[in-house]
Amino acid sequence: MARIYPFRAWRYNPSTVRLDDVVTQPYDKISPAMQQAYYQRSPYNLVRIILGLPELFDAERENVYTRAGRDFRAWREAGVLIQEKEPCILAYAQRFTVPGSTTVRERRGFIALGKLHEYADGVVFRHEQTLSKPKSDRLNLLKATRAHFGQIFMLYSDPAGAVERILYDGSGPADAEVTDEYGVQHRLWRISDAATINLLVTAMADKKLVIADGHHRYETALNYAKEFHADGTGKTVRSAQQVPQPKYPEAAAMMTFVNMDTDGLVILPTHRVVHNLEGFDGAKFLAEAEKFFTAEELADADAATCVGKLGAEKGIAFVAVLASGAFLLRSKREAAAPLLKNLPERQRNLDLSHLHAILLEHVLGLTAEKVRE
Repeated sequence: MARIYPFRAWRYNPSTVRLDDVVTQPYDKISPAMQQAYYQRSPYNLVRIILGLPELFDAERENVYTRAGRDFRAWREAGVLIQEKEPCILAYAQRFTVPGSTTVRERRGFIALGKLHEYADGVVFRHEQTLSKPKSDRLNLLKATRAHFGQIFMLYSDPAGAVERILYDGSGPADAEVTDEYGVQHRLWRISDAATINLLVTAMADKKLVIADGHHRYETALNYAKEFHADGTGKTVRSAQQVPQPKYPEAAAMMTFVNMDTDGLVILPTHRVVHNLEGFDGAKFLAEAEKFFTAEELADADAATCVGKLGAEKGIAFVAVLASGAFLLRSKREAAAPLLKNLPERQRNLDLSHLHAILLEHVLGLTAEKVRE
């Protein structure tokens, strides 16, 4: 089952830099405009490592990856980054306003190392296919820096909230706090007490994990570990602080663990944009879709109206936005059943399964390979 470890994290030195000037969004959420803004904000902004700007004469010996490795080393030597003196687990809370509402929620979790497993082990589960290009990019960065800079977002089930009580009961002021450009407040608390860490390790020992985000980074870390240790074996050892540690550094990666059974975990609607379809005809699409859905035209519907209509639906439904307008599609379950018969029962009840199996694959003729590309 899930095995977690504390670690001696590297963090920004608050006496050298302002945290607001150096943290970024995850690399795959950074637009070119954000990248430029981060570059201008500080010479120590993390974007210079996780998503560096290419230069005119980049080559094998000088490129975004070699510069990332050089900067990471230089920042440590200059004291811009400092390392924890002892292994820690970090309680991590994000307070945010739910998009499209005035509701404020707080998502609570923790950051630790997580043991890397093959999917076949039945401990870590994915829900996305991955592409070779992003994995190659992240592997090049990992090889150049030998460090993990972004969070792999892991979900576990804990209806009783036992892990959260261990993490947050009696917690005082945060050790670090920053509010990002989306108004999300991020707070961190350092946990170094060996007894508390061992309680967390024990509480997580029976858990299975679902990758909510970070499939490319997870698989990259796993492949990197295989390069260093082909047999993938090794017993867990304990550090001088009597807390568990992986046998070798590459056997684990930095992850954020969040309980899927709390109201702080908000799942928003899934959107898909389909473009450049040869010979696409909106009227023919609707006629084919109506074999599996009832269609209701939404007059003068903006995005908020469309999402609001979906929120009021109890069954499986989508809004299809075409050049000719927006249409609310409600599933005809009996008509859809033959196209979903090869899926497990729980998956047959997911909106996402109907979206892909019926609308994308059957109605639009997009194979899984075409969807990935």
